[in-house]
Formats: sequence, structure tokens, C-alpha cells
Amino acid sequence: MTEHATARDDLISVILPASNEAALIGDCLQALVRSDWTRDGAVQVIVVANGCHDDTAGQARRQAAAFAARGWALQVIERAEGGKLAALNAGDAAARGSIRVYLDADVTVSPGLLEQLAAALDTPAPRYASGRVEIAAQGAVSRAYARIWRRVPFMAEVVPGCGLFAVNAAGRARWDAFPGQIISDDIFARLQFRPEERVAVAAGYRWPIAEGWANLVRVRRRQNAGVDEIAARYPALAANDDKPAFPLARKLRLALADPAGFAVYAGVALAVKLSPRRDQGWSRGR
Repeated sequence: MTEHATARDDLISVILPASNEAALIGDCLQALVRSDWTRDGAVQVIVVANGCHDDTAGQARRQAAAFAARGWALQVIERAEGGKLAALNAGDAAARGSIRVYLDADVTVSPGLLEQLAAALDTPAPRYASGRVEIAAQGAVSRAYARIWRRVPFMAEVVPGCGLFAVNAAGRARWDAFPGQIISDDIFARLQFRPEERVAVAAGYRWPIAEGWANLVRVRRRQNAGVDEIAARYPALAANDDKPAFPLARKLRLALADPAGFAVYAGVALAVKLSPRRDQGWSRGR
């Protein structure tokens, strides 16, 4: 683990990479600062505005007074270069907490999540933790997709860490810097831990998915490419994968329970399988 100062056990660091997120960063930070917090110590939030062409950094700085009122630190780092992995590494370099929370800028946490994560990670043993994912969607197609996705075994039975994951000091020592040019930082981090080292806490967080058919296909294709890339580049991590099977009988039950939702979900999966791999540049597709 790359360290620039001795980690403080009385501090939790939230690292928040943000690229052109001026419309969302305020809600993300406001949810954080409203967190329940009864533990000793404080919270350090580091926003890394990377490659922005909007007012992401300015919107983040407007939240500083609310954080200061709680005795928490809000730091905004501006990087001309884009790239989420480099932003994560810049955030890690500035972080001082022994617990690290990696948070996407479009995620909003529930009040109890931060404290529950800190409690779950308060151990000398390596641990990874995340909350209960609340998949959010607006349009009819994405809502239908979300109804099924939240019920597939991977989302319902393990600790996926989509949009938010946290590790303690011993867990963060499992790897050095985030590697450059990988698609799925969340999968890379998650598979550093054995299933029994991953903890799901009860508190939830809101994680929006892509809107519309074309964007769902594009993002699903990218997700699949990220899984394949990690398997190819880091085969040793495969031993830690606990993705549950999705048997045909379970799929049939879902299809009977929600035919419209299953048609959209299966149609997106089929479109990804039939369409050629295209540019994997990131698009959330809101």
C-alpha cells in the first residue's frame, strides 16, 4: 500500500473521484455530511475532480462549511487529466484515515452507512465492506431492467460493492496503487478479498443505473469487458470470485413473476452477446 503519512485510526477517509459531475456532486456530499456519526474520530472527504469541463470542483467546495461545522475535513483536488484510476490514486495519496471508502459521485448514502462501514472494518484482520445496493432508475426500460437485476444472485446474495466499497488498513495493503487502464476498479478491489473477508452491512445506498436501452447495452458490454479483463490480467484473483450460479429454474421463476422486466433484462444480455465489442470508453448514460 502506498503511504505518504502514518494512517490515523481515529479517521475515516472517503475518496470520491468525479469527472464532470457538477449536477450530482452536491447531493452526494450532502448525503455524506448528514451521516449519523457517534464514533470517536472524524471523517476526511477527498473529492478528486479529474478532467472536468464543468464546475464539479466549485460545487464540491460549496459544501465545505457544512463539513467544517461537523469538524470534518473536505478537500478538493483538481487534476487536468481525466481517468478514474489516476483519480483514485491521487485520493489515496492525500488520504490519512486507516479506513478508506471509495465512493462514486452519483451515489447517495443513507445516514447509517458510514458508521456501519467503520464498525465492520474496525478489526486488524483484512476486511472489505459495502452496503445494501438500492438500484435507482427513472425511465420505464431502465426500471424494468432494475427490477430483475436487483434479484439476480450476484446482486442479491453476495457483496457486489457497486459504486461504493470500503477497506481497512490491512485490506488496503493487499495492493499498491490502483493499476492504470483497467475498466473495473471495483472488481479489482473486491477480488483482493476472499468471500469470508467481505462484509455486507445493513444500511443502504442509492446507485443509479444507465438510462435507456442503448445505454444499458453499452454499460453492460463494458461491465462484461471489465470482468473478462480482470480474469485475463489477474488470474490469481479468480480464486476469490464467489459469483453465484444463476440456474435456469430461477430465471424461469423471474420471467413468470415479471415478464416485462425479464424481457428487457434478457434482451440487453442478448444484445451484448450478439453485438461486437466497441470502444469501451466510459459512459454512464444518464
